[in-house]
Amino acid sequence: MGKERSLKQYAGITARGVMMGAADAVPGVSGGTIAFMTGIYEELIFSLKQCGPGAVKILFSQGLKSAWQYINGTFLVALFGGVILSLLSISRLIIFLLDTYPNLLWAFFFGLILAGVWSVLRHVEKWTLSVIGFFVVGVISAYWVTTISPTSIESTPLIVFLSGMIAICAMILPGISGSFILLLLGMYGPMMLAVKEFQIFTLSYFATGCIIGLLSFSHVLSWMFKHHKTLTLALLGGFMLGSLNKVWPWKITLETVIDRHGKIIPLIQDNVLPHTFEANTQQPAYLAYSLLLILLGIIMVILLERLGNKAPPQT
Repeated sequence: MGKERSLKQYAGITARGVMMGAADAVPGVSGGTIAFMTGIYEELIFSLKQCGPGAVKILFSQGLKSAWQYINGTFLVALFGGVILSLLSISRLIIFLLDTYPNLLWAFFFGLILAGVWSVLRHVEKWTLSVIGFFVVGVISAYWVTTISPTSIESTPLIVFLSGMIAICAMILPGISGSFILLLLGMYGPMMLAVKEFQIFTLSYFATGCIIGLLSFSHVLSWMFKHHKTLTLALLGGFMLGSLNKVWPWKITLETVIDRHGKIIPLIQDNVLPHTFEANTQQPAYLAYSLLLILLGIIMVILLERLGNKAPPQT
């Protein structure tokens, strides 16, 4: 699936990685959604799957160049370089907006994911009972995940490693947010702090878990796309639709918890209508701005779709 690309095209791959990283910083939005909408999802899964014993065998038998081509190395470096760049820079802005204007940020991502559902499901050629069943399972599963109350655990090296393995699997699934999984595990705050303060050992444990999780889970996804692509698309579309419960812009907090850094973290939240939000929180709902941002998110999907359509065809 590797292909020759120009420097400009690889810059476009890096830009996709930047968008994926920014999305992954928000608990409720998946970088996999961005990858799918920009037309690189299957190539990403295939390239990750190649990073295994076969690549090592080729490295020793045919050399570094052949192994690099086998794993589509330049594509992976360009993409994940953008993801890392984003997490170290743009994610700070995302976190600021999440703390200062949460309903506006949620509104934008609500529109993004809502239109993303269409982006995925439009590739389903025929709706059979089994396809509908997988779609419903995806909706119910993702919705259920968004209703789970976050927990709080000690961020030991082993827990950080396991959190990386679990979260990265969610990050590459459209509609399932790795950041939200970290929130459920009680690891979102510690990991964002580790990124902000560049805690090298914590980030190393997490990155190792991510790498192992990626290389393992990519085989499952690659097999699903190869043998049951339509069912997989329906399932992923269901995941995305069900996840909208998490990114509804107007929420009231029912219970909170104070983490070990003294920060108040919402534990249980309830989705409400804008006027109920204003009555309960005494804060503006920014309804007009939120609707505009929902529309902007939808427009962004259309633009991302066009960007994906301009990408070189996958082989």
